[in-house]
Amino acid sequence: MNKITQLFNIKYPIVQGGMIWNSGYKLASAVSNSGGLGLIGAGSMYPDVLREHIQKCKKATSKPFGVNVPMLYPNIEEIIQIIIEEEVKIVFMSAGNPKTWTSYLKERGITVVHVVSSSKFALKAQEAGVDAVVAEGFEAGGHNGREETTTFTLIPMVKEQINIPLIAAGGIASGRGMLAAMVLGADGVQMGSRFAASFESSSHDNFKKTIVGIKEGDTQLTLKELAPVRLIKNKFYNDIQDLYSKCPTPEDLKALLGRARAKKGMFEGDLEEGELEIGQIAGLIHEIKSVKDIIDEVIQEFETATKEIQSTTF
Repeated sequence: MNKITQLFNIKYPIVQGGMIWNSGYKLASAVSNSGGLGLIGAGSMYPDVLREHIQKCKKATSKPFGVNVPMLYPNIEEIIQIIIEEEVKIVFMSAGNPKTWTSYLKERGITVVHVVSSSKFALKAQEAGVDAVVAEGFEAGGHNGREETTTFTLIPMVKEQINIPLIAAGGIASGRGMLAAMVLGADGVQMGSRFAASFESSSHDNFKKTIVGIKEGDTQLTLKELAPVRLIKNKFYNDIQDLYSKCPTPEDLKALLGRARAKKGMFEGDLEEGELEIGQIAGLIHEIKSVKDIIDEVIQEFETATKEIQSTTF
């Protein structure tokens, strides 16, 4: 039996990333209905909006789903309370100390997973009592670890340190990528970018069309002084680079970033002034598809690649 399918009571060990401005109830329920674990992304939702999406997700699927909560969220206490009131059974936490909420949530019967970018934080998450960790490599889109450890390196290093289930993230959008992660020691995978380019994603069509046009080298990790984030190179990204040439202070960078820059790009579709977050693997995504087709293709490719490996002799 697979540890991740057992832990979440799902068919396939595939988790959908809880991406801001992409991961509403339509995407989460579609992933869950297709055999994976869907996550609602609380990071771009006001508390009342999150409650609405949880309630709609319950109606749209009878399968398990969860909520992804960035701990930097200003209304974190209210968000946690809504999750408990709405009887959400799975919570993925990121961007914060796993000790803060893990025991509180687990005492209320909630399965807790923490997203990490290093072996050190994976160990801290395990010590805090989480049920599993997501180890996310430098290839990933959105906010990222400062260490710049790639998924191919990170997964075996984390596997060596922990004994709880391990989910690989960053640079995975295919069945072959899933197999590679599992050979390296992961029990399952989390995919963000591939699901961002789905019909069910809540992001703007302009953003989805940009994703499928991405080529190798079209994204870059930047803004390390604030919170490292991988962005598509557009006008806003170029403005950041121009500012860096003048040796800016963190305050200068914050002033340029302003407010709601990610919403402007991914949700409202402003491809020039918006912050467009996507992973390096976007260079392998060539078509916007339904969630069901994505998962079916990943599983079919995984099974084909597994047979190919098994038939290899030396």
